Amino acid sequence: MTTTRREFLKVSVVAGGGLTLGVVLPGLVTETLAAGTLRTPNAWVHIADDNTITLISARSEMGQGVYTSMPMLIAEELGVDIRKIKVEIAPVAAVYTNTLLGGQLTGGSTSVRDGWEKLRIAGAQTRMMLVAAAAQKWKVTPERLHVSDGKVIGPGGKKASYGELAQAAAQLPVPKEVVLKQPKDFKIVGKATRRLDTPRKVNGTAEFGIDVKLPGMVYASLEQCPVIGGKVLSFDGAKARAMPGVIDVVQIGDGVAVVADTYWRAKKAREALTVQWDEGAGARIDNASMLLGLRTAADTPIPIKKTGDAAAAMKTAAKTLTAEYQSPLLAHATMEPQNFTADYNDGKCLLIGSVQFQQGTQAGVAAALKLKPEDVTVKTTFLGGGFGRRLEYDFAVQAAEISKAVGKPVKLVWSREDDTTHDFYRPMALHRMTGGLDANGQPVALTFQLTSQSVTQRAFGLPKGTLDPFMAEAAVVGYAIPNMTQELIEHDSGLRVGYWRSVSHALNAFANESFIDEMAAAAGKDPYAFRMALLSQQPRYARVLKLAADKAGWGKPLAAGHSRGIALMEGYDTYMAQVAEISVSDDGIRVHQVWIAADLGMMVNPDTVRAQLESSIVFGLSAVLGAEITLDKGRVQQTNFHDYPVLRMSEMPKIDITLVDSKEKPGGIGEPATALIGPAMANALFAATGKRLRKLPLSAEHIKQA
Repeated sequence: MTTTRREFLKVSVVAGGGLTLGVVLPGLVTETLAAGTLRTPNAWVHIADDNTITLISARSEMGQGVYTSMPMLIAEELGVDIRKIKVEIAPVAAVYTNTLLGGQLTGGSTSVRDGWEKLRIAGAQTRMMLVAAAAQKWKVTPERLHVSDGKVIGPGGKKASYGELAQAAAQLPVPKEVVLKQPKDFKIVGKATRRLDTPRKVNGTAEFGIDVKLPGMVYASLEQCPVIGGKVLSFDGAKARAMPGVIDVVQIGDGVAVVADTYWRAKKAREALTVQWDEGAGARIDNASMLLGLRTAADTPIPIKKTGDAAAAMKTAAKTLTAEYQSPLLAHATMEPQNFTADYNDGKCLLIGSVQFQQGTQAGVAAALKLKPEDVTVKTTFLGGGFGRRLEYDFAVQAAEISKAVGKPVKLVWSREDDTTHDFYRPMALHRMTGGLDANGQPVALTFQLTSQSVTQRAFGLPKGTLDPFMAEAAVVGYAIPNMTQELIEHDSGLRVGYWRSVSHALNAFANESFIDEMAAAAGKDPYAFRMALLSQQPRYARVLKLAADKAGWGKPLAAGHSRGIALMEGYDTYMAQVAEISVSDDGIRVHQVWIAADLGMMVNPDTVRAQLESSIVFGLSAVLGAEITLDKGRVQQTNFHDYPVLRMSEMPKIDITLVDSKEKPGGIGEPATALIGPAMANALFAATGKRLRKLPLSAEHIKQA
């Protein structure tokens, strides 16, 4: 979109008057464009005549708190009470692109990092325009005015609310240069703040995808091939059509849908279907064949980073060691199973539901229905969990195809079994590690090789043989080892895979931090001291490592039968250390306490930071202690929480969190802790049993086999 500022502001004023501001970020447009046009604005602020201030959020709310943290950034510069800002989710538009990810999507712990400057600029520009409007009205210079609690204050006690000034402000040019508040002057940002969306979630007015209702809406349950990627050969829907409430039985690209007046009737009638499937190549896949494929992959390794000459250093090392680590397929297991509502009518389609990738959803449905993207409207609700699963939009396409087939608005609802058996799974991974120590037990060489599938190749068409940066996360360690090589092999195992909370951090940190512990043991050194000696040039790493160790009482006596493990990582610009205290018995592994020290730079809402760290431990422990997806003849064997367990309240450890007071740029916090609990647990198990578990999940059974 390219238009003059004045034209843009004119069309941006809603009925009744007001100010809607699109923000131009310094550095993203040329100086000429900044002076004369408004191109790809990155955030929106709307102030209505009734003094209502609304942030149009470009990020989806899936529990991570963006409906509070994003308004906090606006409120800080506007000088208003955070509780006076409403939040509405943005429609699909290039102006809402996440500049860190290149699309209108929510993920990668980017919401605050992407919005940190642009939303503060939005607030500051809006404030300056309101002040300028008041200055014109009162015929004074802007320097004589200030803002307080949603009002512009002038000499002689003059006051005007933002709403009173909004329409006049909308006629003024958007300031090219703004001066943002210094952190020392923050009154909102950095202060623990209660979430704005909590009341709506408590009283039931928050709308999740599962809550959507449209006039005349019907419900669909979809029978999909038990082998992902299989197609319908033929089906018999006569019995289903004869059941109460059934409206129609239709075939779409991914299976056969039963449509009825209630979800339960649709689901029960679906059980009466008879479908013949072409299961396709996926029917030959199982875990053993996938692992064999990773071990024998002949693809040329893709370099990530090389420091010194690891091969030469390994030849002269006093001691060398090798290890292989395995990470399993994992499901996302969102609490809200996949669902979507679609209304196809006269060449246009309305989509409403829980989605992380608005642009992809619009484009995917448009392609499936042979529509123009602008004829597909996407409205985003609250998400009952995302974790990367709702970056996919298969369920939205299915809902749209069913709606077109029956000529009615349709809500498609997946069962928990549908969700578990038809996910886009976290890839299986194989790591090969080698290390070399000198005669004093100092590391002189380290090599890291990951073999796994590239999600980015499947999802975004990354050319084969190209480095996938989302596979390389946490591959390079911060330790001062003079000779290191990190590389990866992208190998397609034939199963569809997707981004999973923390993406490749969890895979790579498990291998790296477990192997660093192995090197410490081979050197006869304490794992904490071994790490700390390698961090003299890395103060942020060293600080969180020391904080976590000190808080956990590292080196002090433990209760009988208890052991500790430690791990360290940088992820999404956040530096973090974790210590896990565990015990092992015939009943299994018990996690008693986890200590976390995190340096994520400047924080917007420390309360949300703590909540995200706690939720990451829950999510990470669920995977580490028992979650695994297995396949037999292409069929996923797990179906529900009885055989794909999530952490129970009785299993939850105490969590002690230390947040570093930092002036560095903000880092991401929604995902890193998920990655680090795995190696912390594995290292604690080695301390407890003397056995090194190199395969996830960690379990008493695997201890016996080690």
